[in-house]
Amino acid sequence: MRETDGKGGPFVAVRRVSQGPPRGSGCRSSPAEVVTGSTAWIGRGLSCVCAQRRDNNTRLLFDLTPSQEECLRRLQSRIDVAYDSSKKEHQEALWALWYAAYPGVELYGIISDQWKEMGWQGKDPSTDFRGGGFISLENLLFFAKNYPKSFQDLLQKREGVRAMWEYPFAVAGVNITFMLIQMLDLQAAKPTSMMASVFLKLLSENERAFDMLYCMSFKMMDQQWLAMRASYMDFNLVMKSTRRQLEQELLLEDIQRIEDMPSYSLLKR
Repeated sequence: MRETDGKGGPFVAVRRVSQGPPRGSGCRSSPAEVVTGSTAWIGRGLSCVCAQRRDNNTRLLFDLTPSQEECLRRLQSRIDVAYDSSKKEHQEALWALWYAAYPGVELYGIISDQWKEMGWQGKDPSTDFRGGGFISLENLLFFAKNYPKSFQDLLQKREGVRAMWEYPFAVAGVNITFMLIQMLDLQAAKPTSMMASVFLKLLSENERAFDMLYCMSFKMMDQQWLAMRASYMDFNLVMKSTRRQLEQELLLEDIQRIEDMPSYSLLKR
């Protein structure tokens, strides 16, 4: 469905539909929502390749240990939470993100033109969370608090020769959350690929594995951006390349922990 962005320009609306088998009794009764289609656009101009389906329709199912099932259930519960600007917890997380990103710089309001500096599309970041949900804010906040050097390098575009038209940092972050959820098929009751099965083993070893993989993916995406000498309209190609590299790393032998993945070395505290 095509809509306009209020300025006459078209963009492809993100559509949420129910997908996948119902979860076990320990999960929420309502079906998980995912974005589907040939491509989905989160924000004006940034497409997320994660919605593209493979030609192979064969879906393998991998059994989980009770520990892995519980880890998956907890992660799915996080994924199911939509950002709600009326919730104090969500507002506080957004305030925390600002002060983690810009220590000592006063934010004049939860709705402010200052947010554009971080790479949100407008003065109200809540409008950009529709594709990634509250977990996309949690991912950004985790990145800022746990790997501040890498976070600031990306936010400030400190590394490499940058393009005249750079990707907007915050909206790119929401896209990365969305891409990982789709790539790992995290709304399915059981993993449907070897990659997803490997990831759930990593998750059972470290409950923050998804957040850490997010940080690694963001750094990897920026490296791909620089290597490809990309500009704004190349974002989709960069995301495709990033996804391919992540898939390859997850299938490497001897990956027992999230820290064993080669891209973990990209993160600096």
